[in-house]
Amino acid sequence: MRGCVEVAHGVFVATSRKMSTNSTILSGQGDALLIDPAWLPDELEGLAGSIRERRLTVVGGFATHAHQDHLLWHPGFGDSPRWASAMTAELAEIERSSLVELLGEFPEDLVNLMGRVLAVDDHIPADSVPDGFDVEIISHNGHAPGHTALWLPRQRVLIAGDMLSDVELPLPFYPDDLHSYMDALDRLSPLIAKAELVIPGHGTVGRNPAARLDADRHYIEEMTSRGESDDLRLKNAGMAEAHAHMQRLLRKADVVG
Repeated sequence: MRGCVEVAHGVFVATSRKMSTNSTILSGQGDALLIDPAWLPDELEGLAGSIRERRLTVVGGFATHAHQDHLLWHPGFGDSPRWASAMTAELAEIERSSLVELLGEFPEDLVNLMGRVLAVDDHIPADSVPDGFDVEIISHNGHAPGHTALWLPRQRVLIAGDMLSDVELPLPFYPDDLHSYMDALDRLSPLIAKAELVIPGHGTVGRNPAARLDADRHYIEEMTSRGESDDLRLKNAGMAEAHAHMQRLLRKADVVG
């Protein structure tokens, strides 16, 4: 894990060696809100160590969506409440068995902690938000049902979940709903216009958020107009398969051309 780098005042990001998955820590006055801690067991242990070294107390967690790599936790983070959108919390419970299977050979204690999230509506409870932060919730169905971005207006930071990545193509899975994905980009667009940086679930922190939005829209426009794209992200691990999936999705929906 490459960690923990302060990318904005009080905002730290650590990046996993698996799928360049980002964990985000919001730190203020000795408290921390931990967002999507990931990925591998030794990295979760290392993240807990970084939190101890900074003498932080985790007062809350947040999962942006109900995929196994975004629902993780570690005993070293403590037993503070972990939050998610209502749909994410519901899916984490309903799909628990399949999510556990995707973890592979994880220690039992980490398996038991995965996905134990509580539903919130339009805000994270104040006791789970460190001083110096306002956290706005933007839920949509772009990448997954109940997928959530977090907007930090004071810091002008958008924590995007699995969208706006420089290493992943737009992934309107699951469900396969391209219209919801495009609607999600539209919902995020006003915030992107105000943001100084974007933190994606996978990839690098973006200092030009508008360029990330433009790249994703351009890819979708290319795919819907001609069924192909020259997007450089196609060269990255797993993206050829994702691209082929998008092609099948568009053919099935009969929207190419």
